[in-house]
Amino acid sequence: MTLIKSISGIRGTIGGNTGDNLTPIDAVKFASAYGAFIKDRNNNKKDIKVVIGRDARISGKMISSLVANTLVGLGIDVVDLGLSTTPTVEVAVPLEKADGGIILTASHNPKQWNALKLLNEKGEFLNGAEGEKILELAESEDFSFADVDDLGSYTKDSSYLEKHIQEVLNLELVDVAAIKKANYKVVVDGVNSTGGIFIPALLKELNVECIELYCTPNGQFPHNPEPLKEHLIDISNLVVKEKAHFGIVVDPDVDRLALVSEDGEMFGEEYTLVACADYVLGRLGGGNTTSNLSSSRALRDVTEKHGGTYTASAVGEVNVVIKMKETNAAIGGEGNGGIIYPASHYGRDSLVGVALFLSHMAHKNISCAALRASYPSYFMSKNKIQLTPQINVDEILEKMAAKYANEDVNTIDGVKIDFAEEWVHLRKSNTEPIIRIYTESKSQQNADDLAVRFINEIKEIIG
Repeated sequence: MTLIKSISGIRGTIGGNTGDNLTPIDAVKFASAYGAFIKDRNNNKKDIKVVIGRDARISGKMISSLVANTLVGLGIDVVDLGLSTTPTVEVAVPLEKADGGIILTASHNPKQWNALKLLNEKGEFLNGAEGEKILELAESEDFSFADVDDLGSYTKDSSYLEKHIQEVLNLELVDVAAIKKANYKVVVDGVNSTGGIFIPALLKELNVECIELYCTPNGQFPHNPEPLKEHLIDISNLVVKEKAHFGIVVDPDVDRLALVSEDGEMFGEEYTLVACADYVLGRLGGGNTTSNLSSSRALRDVTEKHGGTYTASAVGEVNVVIKMKETNAAIGGEGNGGIIYPASHYGRDSLVGVALFLSHMAHKNISCAALRASYPSYFMSKNKIQLTPQINVDEILEKMAAKYANEDVNTIDGVKIDFAEEWVHLRKSNTEPIIRIYTESKSQQNADDLAVRFINEIKEIIG
């Protein structure tokens, strides 16, 4: 299961056999399906435009070339941002008045993975029905390529580093003057991808001294690129050694933001959104928030403190965005460090997150650790069980829901069981062949114990 076709795009490992892995043929097929979808959506009008960009993965240049030339072959004009970030491409699509966008990134997956993440004309991820249509087109290979006189154009545009940063600096709640005055010093771990270009460039504009760690965009990830505590020992040590105010960690495509306090302890990627929401709601005098079912209760607590309403969505950025629009949320996102701030755009954006967090720190004038201590303390355990093709995940989840039917059970996305002081969320991943098991409680030990209990219960069902 190293080629995963889902409504959010196609993701797989490089090399191997067609249809089993993300080979050049698979990349061309799915780019063709997306291009055919965009053409049909626009009634085959002339001058259809798609923006593409990539993270710094080793396979990025190859996959990007295949995708770009496939779109050109369909008669679509391509604007290539080159080394970029997921939020930068999202910002670029409406600015370019494009009809869609593709980001070549496997996000937090290890270096052997790559993916095509697909956007609509607003620079937002496609919804479920649109994703299904692309999967159908790919399956049927119902593509019609352009004649030689009707091929699309290909343009490179390297201006979006500056454009995206300027868009962030122009946000009303980003207090550039206060940040500059604070004279912060931070360490940045860019995991040798494009965060190593974009985050230091943003910090420079904010007069923040930046100590760069793994900021060479060569795709050789120096640690597992998912920004979890166990992968971030180097930056924790360097923050303390450099006496930095805090550390910034992003994933390879820069849509997830984790922070390290000045004492080398994790601020907690769940609390990135909590802190940014506290700042935004405080400045606005209230407002609603949204995060997914796997996110911390702390966001609900902070939202209610400011007189707003918190709503949970199914996991997946598109689901969070739909719920945010429904509830007119002032800010939202995912507990994995994904900040979605509608005043900017409806997509997870680490640059926006960094700017809001720095503004919050500057206004509070307290240390990063003290800021973290000011929030309700919940502890999360994130685990997974590797799947084999023989395992029936839906059956496992149904049995778990039935077993805990007397508790508060939510089945809009997997199974979430809310207990009085803690919760567990079990769901099949959209991006990897695993069951995710997230738990949260009032202590780390309790969260870990709850996770172990449910892992064992699932293993008993598997047999």
